[in-house]
Amino acid sequence: MIPGPKLDRIDLKILAQLQQAGRITNVELADAVGLSPSPCLTRVKRLEKAGYITGYGAHINLAKLGEFLTVFTQVTLTEHRSGDFSRFETRIRKIDEIVECHLVSGGYDYLLKFVTQGVAHYQTIIEGMLEGDFGIEKYFSYVVIKSPFIKHHLPIQTLFGDQT
Repeated sequence: MIPGPKLDRIDLKILAQLQQAGRITNVELADAVGLSPSPCLTRVKRLEKAGYITGYGAHINLAKLGEFLTVFTQVTLTEHRSGDFSRFETRIRKIDEIVECHLVSGGYDYLLKFVTQGVAHYQTIIEGMLEGDFGIEKYFSYVVIKSPFIKHHLPIQTLFGDQT
C-alpha cells in the first residue's frame, strides 16, 4: 500500500472527531480541532483522497430490530499454502453473516465473527462451509451471551498520544 501524506496532530484530531461523530458539520469539526472551516474541509478531502477515511455510516442497534446471535468462530485450515488462505478468504467474503475475519497467530488460523438469526441459522452456514470447498480442518464456536460494550471507534488519542 502506498503511504499517504504524513499526518500532523490536527489531522489526527480530525480523524478522532469524525469517527466519533461522522455527521458532524464542517463548521463544528473545524471548531473542535481549532481550524477555520475552509482549511478544515481541505484537510478532510485530503484525508479521504489519501484513503485514511474509507467511508461514513450509521451504527445500527440490532437489538431494536429483533433477536440475533453473535458467534465467534476459530477456524483451522487443513492445508497452509498461500493458495489455501486465498481460497478461504475469497469464499468467506461472500457470506454476509460473517462480519469480521482475522488471520491470527497461535493455535488456529482465523477468527471469524458471525451475526445470525439464531443457532440454527449459524449451524446451517457452518455446515455449508464444511460441505463446500473451504479447506476447513476444524472449528470451535463461541456463542456471545452478552456484550457489555462494543466500541465503534479506534483509540487514536491513545495510539498517537503525543501527536493529538
